[in-house]
Amino acid sequence: MSQKYDTSPRSSSDESPCILVVEDNREIRELVVRYLEEHGVRAVGVAEGRAMWQTLERQKVELVVLDVMLPGEDGFVLCRKLRETTRLPVIMLTALGDYTDRVVGLEMGADDYITKPFDARELLARIRAVLRRCQGAENQPSPRRKNKATFANWTLQMGRRELVGEDGLVEPLSSGEFDLLLAFLHHPDQVLSRERLLDLAHGKSAELYDRSIDTQVMRLRRKIEEDHKDPKLIKTVWGGGYMFTPEIVWS
Repeated sequence: MSQKYDTSPRSSSDESPCILVVEDNREIRELVVRYLEEHGVRAVGVAEGRAMWQTLERQKVELVVLDVMLPGEDGFVLCRKLRETTRLPVIMLTALGDYTDRVVGLEMGADDYITKPFDARELLARIRAVLRRCQGAENQPSPRRKNKATFANWTLQMGRRELVGEDGLVEPLSSGEFDLLLAFLHHPDQVLSRERLLDLAHGKSAELYDRSIDTQVMRLRRKIEEDHKDPKLIKTVWGGGYMFTPEIVWS
């Protein structure tokens, strides 16, 4: 898609974030929007993908809550397109206990998921946690206050949260992928267990299951490895976890 969306951070911390809720069930959509607004979070609700894109063109949005089952293009397709065209965090709403939905959602670039039926308080907590991770990563300096890390044929720009190839093209990263790559960059040549990676990349408050790290590592490998089936940069240490092996230059 060729549209441009305003997804840059807000300059004023006094303005509450705006959350876009994409849910075709009117009762659920209105309940979520009302609950968020009652708790100081601006929210807009739409029923399907076309209305989502129209809303993104009209106003600034900080995060999208995206249902999987939607008329027209489903949530997986919309999540992938969001990841290709924006840096917006995405929380997906999935069917109760559907492991496949959760894994596919993470593979498409979702930052978190919540299963139906859900408690609105939990959704609000997840929204705030994802926003904190995104804002914290943007404001957190890298080692020795450096703002750029170069490894292999890639450069990670901290301030812009962009991964740039040697050809100058930007490889889009979800906030989860950015956090995971940053964890590897800060702990090179160390065996990091899944539990440790969850802690480093998502914080102790995250309620992700440890196997989701495998999915995120797989997604990251597909973006940075020459051959993701024979990874050289992120190596698997059987029984231990993962190790980030390339030489890193901070500047």
